[in-house]
Amino acid sequence: MKKIAIIGAGGKMGYRVSANLRNVPYDVTHIEVSEAGRTRLKELDISCVDAQTALPDADVVILAIPDNLIGKITHSLVDSFKQGAILIALDAAAPFAGELPDRSDLTIFVAHPCHPPVFNDETDPEAKRDYFGGIKAKQHIVCALMRGPEQHFDLAEDVSRRMYAPVMRSHRLSVDHMAILEPVLSETIGLTCLSIVREATEEAIRRGVPKQAAHDFILGHLTIGIAILFDMLPGAQFSDAAQKAIDRAKAEIITPDWKKVFEPEAVATSIQMITRGA
Repeated sequence: MKKIAIIGAGGKMGYRVSANLRNVPYDVTHIEVSEAGRTRLKELDISCVDAQTALPDADVVILAIPDNLIGKITHSLVDSFKQGAILIALDAAAPFAGELPDRSDLTIFVAHPCHPPVFNDETDPEAKRDYFGGIKAKQHIVCALMRGPEQHFDLAEDVSRRMYAPVMRSHRLSVDHMAILEPVLSETIGLTCLSIVREATEEAIRRGVPKQAAHDFILGHLTIGIAILFDMLPGAQFSDAAQKAIDRAKAEIITPDWKKVFEPEAVATSIQMITRGA
């Protein structure tokens, strides 16, 4: 039976991973240094061991560690990892930035959730409210084998599917592509635009629109807008008036060179801010 060790098992992501990796066909051990994290894990009837006990025998090590600490922690433990172990990072930032140990025998794998899609077939009330995913709602994931033998991919992907379960599609990408997806596409662009939508909603409320009416109106219009833009309604188009409003607003509030955030130098800068606080 393959052995898995989770570093940071009681943290925000570590707790989710630990919960999902119960009753799996692997021998799972949990590493958590904080008392608060250890207390949370007791809710799952999970006991922790120290890194020096768990890591020398671990075939797979899940790095449930904040991006700005993952380099420091993994380098402090570099001599404890088993020969040929698979290190699974939960985000592409640290691997992309070269923060992980440069031990040539270690496999580096990255797996990240897409989170439940806006359009889904969930009917269970708990699944419908599982917006983050990994509890009840189905989601897709993205994976990358950054370094290591090809035969390690299947094991690492299986572990990833189980820790983010329930999973539908698993997309195999490069780490560079994962860095484009996050932070650039999902955060730099996606969350920024959504935050502007929220600020605009608050401005409409400030100008007298009742709050519930404003929320109902914009959330409904976002649904149909996303459905049209992402080809969920084949053949559907925005009205002429709506398209004119879009074209006019883009010229007024979006800089013409906004796609520069996808350039390699800009991506690297964003990653550096995440991993080093620069």
